Amino acid sequence: MGRSFESVRMGVQEVSVRWARAGRAMKKEDLPYALELAQMAKRHSSEAFYALDDPLEAAVFSVLIELLKEREDRSKSESMSVDVEGRKCEERK
Repeated sequence: MGRSFESVRMGVQEVSVRWARAGRAMKKEDLPYALELAQMAKRHSSEAFYALDDPLEAAVFSVLIELLKEREDRSKSESMSVDVEGRKCEERK
């Protein structure tokens, strides 16, 4: 006999597919963002499998992790500037 319940990883995959499908129904300019969200949802599904029981919670958790990482990367790149010769300049405040 097989499993009688869906794993979190499988559930996250289904959520991601639904999000991508929903994105295709949105305005053309919003489609890339919806597809990116669907991809973000899957990035941490394996890790979330151990800590979370709800596939939607795991998908949202994964997306939030990715958004925080992007925000941190953006703030790091904005705080450092590079001069024309490639040397790092002082941090901007």
